[in-house]
Amino acid sequence: MVYDNSRMLGFEPRPHDRKSVLITIGLLPLELYIYPIAFSVLVLALGIQAQSNSQTVIPILRYESDGPNVDGSYKWLYETGNQINAEEAGYVKNFGKGEGQEEQVANGKFSYKAPDGSIITLQYVADANGFQPKGDHLPTPPPIPPAIQKALDLLKNAPAKRSGGTGPYYG
Repeated sequence: MVYDNSRMLGFEPRPHDRKSVLITIGLLPLELYIYPIAFSVLVLALGIQAQSNSQTVIPILRYESDGPNVDGSYKWLYETGNQINAEEAGYVKNFGKGEGQEEQVANGKFSYKAPDGSIITLQYVADANGFQPKGDHLPTPPPIPPAIQKALDLLKNAPAKRSGGTGPYYG
């Protein structure tokens, strides 16, 4: 139904204004409604397309968790449908011995399938000495040349001397 409220407002539309006056919702012309409606339709269409392009949901096959407990210990593990496995257990070393002597320790491992199809596994310990990873895929330093190693061994076994003092210094 088309409402012509121009007569109620007390004016007669000119011929070129006839369309905008005849096609109004309330007192506003249709042109003011077209852009928000078109924008809403566009956003809705993009939202539907984004949902259809979403990634596959990877299921969690196994999940276990225990803690944190009163003594600072905990344990968790999970396994996913795309071959990601992870687990960690932690405890407080020297629990109850007082502040400054207690140390949080975590032992864990995780594995996943690399793009080339191989399984990457990393084991680790995290404690007062930092994060210490171990894994076959991690790079290793090149061997120390024999001449350098010999010099290091000599330095390690030689007594240290202090200049200006008397006798050897072992420090």
